[in-house]
Amino acid sequence: MNLTRTRISLLLLTGLLASAPAFAQEAAKTTKMTATVNGTAIPQIRADALVIEQRERGVPETDQLRQQIREELVRREVLTQEAKRKGMDKKAELKGQIELATQAVLIRALLQDYIKNNPVSEDALKKEYQAVSAQLGKKEYKARHILVEKEDEAKDVIAKLKKGEKFDELAKQSKDPGSKDRGGDLGWSTPASYVKPFGDALVKLEKGKYTETPVKSDFGYHVILLEDSRDLKLPAFEEARQSLQQRMQQQMVEKHILDLRAKAKVE
Repeated sequence: MNLTRTRISLLLLTGLLASAPAFAQEAAKTTKMTATVNGTAIPQIRADALVIEQRERGVPETDQLRQQIREELVRREVLTQEAKRKGMDKKAELKGQIELATQAVLIRALLQDYIKNNPVSEDALKKEYQAVSAQLGKKEYKARHILVEKEDEAKDVIAKLKKGEKFDELAKQSKDPGSKDRGGDLGWSTPASYVKPFGDALVKLEKGKYTETPVKSDFGYHVILLEDSRDLKLPAFEEARQSLQQRMQQQMVEKHILDLRAKAKVE
């Protein structure tokens, strides 16, 4: 069970933003044909699109790359023609996939255009950095926990701990599959990374102590052990700039999509 807090995200959004080639940023150079296969011409715009895609990945544009792309387009055309010869373009299920692929390209271009025309300001980045820093706090904690379904079960765990039973042994009965096999170990994290009741209880513990009252959350009842704490070392603003910018861009795009969805007439 994942104890970290989550927020609303839109399916496939990250992939659309992160891996999309910048088709909208560079127009096709010419209408020249790359090659002709069985009488069907392959337009240069397809080659240009693949060149842009490779360039975005850091591949330098060379004559060799152009030749490789030409051969790739020829192979694609040969295979496409064969698929059409067998009537695959007429199959209903494939038509749906083709339509989805077309939508993905258009959505990709739309979101890139939105980001380009709505840049995150320097002031907004600095405010976000300050807000995140304040939320994370000044310390991080190394904790273990045992998660059970009922309060009585948690009280039974606490009673066994008081009798001297080992925390990591009792953790084997935990309902948290992510930590039970590690003795309940959650590693180092900040209180803000957990659901609020868990984080609030964690910061009140002394090193080496466990909660003597079950901690209730949406996941069930927790018995928490604090193993250690230390000062939190946050990256400097310049180091965090890129990740902050990506995060804020994604939040802006999510809001833009939700706004468009709210305005849409759906019957």
